[in-house]
Amino acid sequence: MPRAGLTPDVVTREAAALVDEVGLESLTFAALASRVGVAVPSLYKHVPSIAALHRRLSALATEELGNALAAATEGRAGEDALRSVAAAYRSYALERPRLYPATQRVPLPDDAPHVAHADRVVGSVFAILRGYGIDGDDAVDAARVVRSSLHGFVDIERSGGFGLPRDIDASFARLVDSLHAALDGWTGGR
Repeated sequence: MPRAGLTPDVVTREAAALVDEVGLESLTFAALASRVGVAVPSLYKHVPSIAALHRRLSALATEELGNALAAATEGRAGEDALRSVAAAYRSYALERPRLYPATQRVPLPDDAPHVAHADRVVGSVFAILRGYGIDGDDAVDAARVVRSSLHGFVDIERSGGFGLPRDIDASFARLVDSLHAALDGWTGGR
């Protein structure tokens, strides 16, 4: 029972909506087929496997995150760009907490669209670092620090892991303050 208008992109968007409801780890072809109104074998005409669907979801989530970060850096530099990107990163992770983990998947080298989306995410971070005068190998190190700091915080927050009686926004602001201080002095000690 094929459904008119079903394409790999439609299947991926529907899968992302389902992930928002049930989580990435609970995504099945059976649940997705039910959602889009087709038999399970019909999905294979559009996406060859659950692994391929996970790759497509990763590309979609990375594209969404990349768009948010690129918009956050536009017209900004240095500390202003850092604060804007940090807020955009956190907002994306909290708005799509069940899809967000898909952004952490490294794209396959032959998946040009996914690679381009990942490059856009990294490019936004490198744009921040240029505002601090950080480039070359130092930029790679600093990008890893920024990414791991933001990811670590939002991953704990989205899973409900902050239980102490302290405002989470205040803690996030302190994290960004710390990143700014670290980046501001990044090349000074070398």
